[in-house]
Amino acid sequence: MRRLWRRRIVTPDERITYVDAVRPSKPAGRNRPDKHDDGSEEASPERLNWLRAGVLGANDGVVSTAGLVLGVAGASADNRAILVAGVAGLVSGSMSMAAGEYVSVSTQRDAQRSGLAKERAALERDPDGKLDQLTTAYESKGISHDLARQVAVELTDHDALAAHAEVELDIDPDELLNPWAAAFASMLSFAIGAVVPLLLITLVAPSARVLATVLASALALAVTGVVSAKLGGSPTRAATVRNIGGGMVAICITYVIGALLGSHL
Repeated sequence: MRRLWRRRIVTPDERITYVDAVRPSKPAGRNRPDKHDDGSEEASPERLNWLRAGVLGANDGVVSTAGLVLGVAGASADNRAILVAGVAGLVSGSMSMAAGEYVSVSTQRDAQRSGLAKERAALERDPDGKLDQLTTAYESKGISHDLARQVAVELTDHDALAAHAEVELDIDPDELLNPWAAAFASMLSFAIGAVVPLLLITLVAPSARVLATVLASALALAVTGVVSAKLGGSPTRAATVRNIGGGMVAICITYVIGALLGSHL
């Protein structure tokens, strides 16, 4: 979404005041992320969207594929059967993740477009009322009425739709979500995550493959847990522990079920 910036405004009593206002639209052709005062880059919502899809895809690839191959390994020692099951799980899982992510993000984008269309129609129907609404929104942030009105007027003159979309919908009209990017990121990351347990279960000696696959999967889950926590700005330790714990429970249950079925069939 659009970042807030400090806008310099001279009030009627000639005091210089700084207020939070919406940053103007990016110049045409600019594709680089905005930078903070400390020089660090701020990821755009679109970039965060496909990064989120990629991390979740990799996490699911590790858990579902590890559970699948370990479940088959618990029921059978046939390497060919384990490999076929793992590859089938990798392909079907990747396609499923891509399709699901595409549908999900497309729905979100449709909602964004619908909200923008309603805002555009409202601005055409009642521009004065929408200006009052924007003024009230800035007053609610603690800005005086006169200053809030001045900010609302200047932002409306610059880009009325963008100003209202940022305040009322938390949407940047120039940065709508891209379902294709999310779908591709999810598909590719799922396949990468699935390769970890698939390689371990098929290449390591039968006597050690279960333990090696579990340990490698736990390490992969730790990595995805740290990355997801960084993206969400949450504590990494708690997120990583939850990620490893949940994944290991799913993997172990699948292995035990496979072992039980293998001994009775």
